[in-house]
Amino acid sequence: MQTHQQLTAAAAETASDIELANLAASGVAAAFEVIMRRHNRLLFRTVRSILKSDADTEDAVQDAYLAAWRALGTFRGDAKLSSWLVRIAINEAFKRTRRRASNVVMFGTGTGAEPGDEGQEAAMEADDNQRPDMVASRAEMRRLMEARIDQLPDLFRTVFMLRAVEEMPVEEVAALLDIPEATVRTRFFRARAQLRASLSRDMDFALEDAFSFAGARCDRIVAHVLAAITPDGSAPPLS
Repeated sequence: MQTHQQLTAAAAETASDIELANLAASGVAAAFEVIMRRHNRLLFRTVRSILKSDADTEDAVQDAYLAAWRALGTFRGDAKLSSWLVRIAINEAFKRTRRRASNVVMFGTGTGAEPGDEGQEAAMEADDNQRPDMVASRAEMRRLMEARIDQLPDLFRTVFMLRAVEEMPVEEVAALLDIPEATVRTRFFRARAQLRASLSRDMDFALEDAFSFAGARCDRIVAHVLAAITPDGSAPPLS
């Protein structure tokens, strides 16, 4: 693994997050570019679940990456790099909601499950009967899914995004949001129930494409951050 400014594409492909973080902390912008491309979708989906605006989310993710770049020297690998980045991104999103005097999503530490929580997962029936026109309507279903997720209560939306869309384990979501695992389960099941009520059989089919992260958006975020952290706005090319 290189320790200087040059980072080959092959080395970047096989490098661990810890290795990349160490290189980036020493000033290798190309390593940080790999980090951003590796975790862009996770950060975008998480922040968007809070801000509900593509444009605001892009700005927030860029600012989160800049904050992470400045703080890389403090990352010791005690937690996953993805979790560390998500926490920075969540904090940036909350800063923006406070600045615009919006309703802040409160994820304060709790003491247990929410009132009325039975603590049991509702049985979910597999959706084996897809409509004949499902393939043709996939794009429309994705837009519908995104709109319905945006309509979820603030307390449920980020939990749902991390659990269902990013498929994070309950333990990791609880640690990221600083809430008990029982609360994560409760909010997730209630959010899923609300979506099932409105989308029924279409939900599971459309879920995998919800909030797809386009290449152009990924490139735009990376370019903005590289412009801020490198003299000429670009990282050394991967060879």
